Amino acid sequence: MAVATAKKMTNGKPGPKHNIEAVREAYYERIAKRDMAPLWKVMGSVVTKEPVTRCQPHVWHYDDVKSLVMESGGLITAEEANRRVLILENPAMHGESKATNTLFAGIQMILPGEVAPAHRHVSSAIRFVLDGEGAYTAVDGEKSFMSPGDFVITANWAPHDHGNTSKKPMLWLDVLDFPAVNFFETSFAEGSDEPTQETTRKDGDSLSFYGSGVLPEGSWDRSYTPVINYTYKRTRPIVERMMQSGEIDKRHGARVHYANPVTGGPVLPTMGAWLAMLPKGFKGEPYRATDGTIFVCVEGEGTTTVDGKVLEWGPNDVFVVPPWKRYHHNAPKESVLFSISDRPAQKALGIWREGK
Repeated sequence: MAVATAKKMTNGKPGPKHNIEAVREAYYERIAKRDMAPLWKVMGSVVTKEPVTRCQPHVWHYDDVKSLVMESGGLITAEEANRRVLILENPAMHGESKATNTLFAGIQMILPGEVAPAHRHVSSAIRFVLDGEGAYTAVDGEKSFMSPGDFVITANWAPHDHGNTSKKPMLWLDVLDFPAVNFFETSFAEGSDEPTQETTRKDGDSLSFYGSGVLPEGSWDRSYTPVINYTYKRTRPIVERMMQSGEIDKRHGARVHYANPVTGGPVLPTMGAWLAMLPKGFKGEPYRATDGTIFVCVEGEGTTTVDGKVLEWGPNDVFVVPPWKRYHHNAPKESVLFSISDRPAQKALGIWREGK
């Protein structure tokens, strides 16, 4: 009726277009007072033809990161900080504690003799060990001692603490899904009365029980993997053997995904992880997918070109590839890359896609 009114002019002729626009703007102002808005004004920005992301490709070089993390050891204790972590912030999302829109990433350090107190939270976490040997993560009653390249799981609501019984600092990459959890506004967390949890199993029990091709009868019905530590010592020879046998994906190299041995699915419902070996002289074919991915160089060196931007990486460097950005890897020497993304969550929702 408002538009019809705008069109009414002398002699019954339609009025100028600016009259219609003026009436529309007045209408928008009136509905705004009722906390409403016209979808047709924003349709193009909320239902896009392709994914739109604020996330930028970026690399954090370990030599720079390590010196700054080590400096934090003289500023605050692990107990005071609860977790002594430096956040790896995506340059496009400063202040949001995000590496991608759904994933947090940070470098944690624990010094000799320190304990990072026990707590638990809804957000799931992974630890990928970068440097040091002899520190441990205790999860659900099992204390797992960690080595470089180990992939350690802390699932939803699992109590966990860290300690360092060695004589050297240990550093690892933390990746958590709390940006996604906070999007759903479902975060819970609680501390523990004791700094460390009682251990009821031996180091390696979960891997022995569940990661050896046999399963304890009827003993696991949770949505995440029962294995706490997927050790590098056990995983690396698999990708090496794949490469030697010629099972090399033209985009990803000789790659395996870390699996829940009970279901064959991802290790966590919200995050999946992969380990890939790139042969000497590897020149990957272009690839893109809707899951933004965090990579870590475990061994070797190379470059990853993301939409024309070249990211150079070496041992322990961390880099991020945003969602739906075309990328390819180049490795002048044999190299190993670890990666983690929110692909399981996207697949569960039926929204994941990949392409060239």
